[in-house]
Amino acid sequence: MERTYIESQRGFFGSIDWITIVLYLIMVVAGAVSIYAASYDFEGERMFDFNQFSGKQFVWIGLALVLATVILLLDARIYDIYAFPIFGAVLLLLLVTIFIAPDIKGSRSWISFGAVSLQPAEFGKFATSLALAKLFDSYNFSLNAKPSNYLKALLIVFLPVMLILLQHETGTALAYFSLVFVLYREGMSGLVLFGIVLLVTIFVVTLKYFEPLAIGMSGGELSVFILVTVVFTAMLLLYCKDPRTARNVGLWFLFCAGVMALLSALGVDVPGTLCCVISILVAVGYTALVMMRRTLQKFIVTIIFAVIGIGFMYSVGYVFNHVMQPHQKERIEETLGITDDIRGSGYNVNQSKIAIGSGGLSGKGFLNGTQTKLKYVPEQHTDFIFCTIGEEEGFVGAVGVLILFLLLIWRVIHIAERQPSNFGRVYGYCVASFLIFHVCINVGMVLGLCPVIGIPLPFFSYGGSSLWGFTTLLFILLAIDASRKES
Repeated sequence: MERTYIESQRGFFGSIDWITIVLYLIMVVAGAVSIYAASYDFEGERMFDFNQFSGKQFVWIGLALVLATVILLLDARIYDIYAFPIFGAVLLLLLVTIFIAPDIKGSRSWISFGAVSLQPAEFGKFATSLALAKLFDSYNFSLNAKPSNYLKALLIVFLPVMLILLQHETGTALAYFSLVFVLYREGMSGLVLFGIVLLVTIFVVTLKYFEPLAIGMSGGELSVFILVTVVFTAMLLLYCKDPRTARNVGLWFLFCAGVMALLSALGVDVPGTLCCVISILVAVGYTALVMMRRTLQKFIVTIIFAVIGIGFMYSVGYVFNHVMQPHQKERIEETLGITDDIRGSGYNVNQSKIAIGSGGLSGKGFLNGTQTKLKYVPEQHTDFIFCTIGEEEGFVGAVGVLILFLLLIWRVIHIAERQPSNFGRVYGYCVASFLIFHVCINVGMVLGLCPVIGIPLPFFSYGGSSLWGFTTLLFILLAIDASRKES
């Protein structure tokens, strides 16, 4: 019996995806070394000095490896059996955190245990992933079978999001929206992703091009109206497969644009916004008449795209000016180039870009980064760790880190696709979604392509919560994968 147990353990560890573990180990060690470089200030601190950030990070890494080993040794079936209880327990912890966590820079998201602080929102990622995977593994469950299935999936995602938003952790909450890619993989229409991209584009254009034009509307409004008319016409042609209606609507839009341009050239004061709204409404009404004759669902979807697009444009100003916090508005304006306050809201990003740019092709060398050593970039050992890599290791080092993440994400997707159950596949795609979101937003934030929202770089940024959260997220997948042959 003992021999059988030993053989089963050997078989289990032989089934572990060691390539992923090697990638993980390379990244956490490289992260600790980068943290040492970011916090080094010419006074000869030792890398393993526990009073320094790098020394503390190595402690977090050691504990993370213990956590990873425990996760692998546990029976992988418990993650399936207890998925919903784990999710419920983490939701309760997130709720309690709102009331017991101290106020740190306006956020109540950290629970202190003596000298150690942990952020429960980071652990909500693996719990939400387990719950979503369990839902999709339910008997005869299909996302498109009935509308209530969409509501169940969205409820699992939005419950932790709402609790994290109540903690005033907007950046961490946004990470959960990356799970939309999981829904897409499991059958959600690509129109939803297209709609999200369209709304983001409308948001950016409306805010960035706010200067009024001669035709009585801002550049942003005109750009959105043009975008909506093009999308509306294209959907009639390509999605609804109705070239005749697409032609008529397209000609109508061109006619309206020509009349507005002619009147403006003649010096007539054109109410541009009103004219554009009327032209959209006429096109929608005409399409509705076509739809009534043919009763096609696709025409309804096309009309909804147009109406929501215009409605969302007019809601952007209200949300931006009355809902968002002042610091959030400043960061968005800085990212979009509306303001250029390099000594205020744009200081971090500006110094980060200087540090990365100064690294050149091969970098200044380990511990030789002047921007880093002189502490020009605040929080450089946490959210802005990537600029340390860019300055000291240059373009080559920065690309090397991105290649590591690309390999890890590819490996996670590969593991997800070879799972025999919906549970393993969906959980794997949840892991990939969180990794993709964090890497893209963090690097984009450091390069000034995204607003600064406090998203750490997985396995590189300093902190135990992020490291433990992603370690748990990743190694549960490895445990599920290693036991797939037993199922």
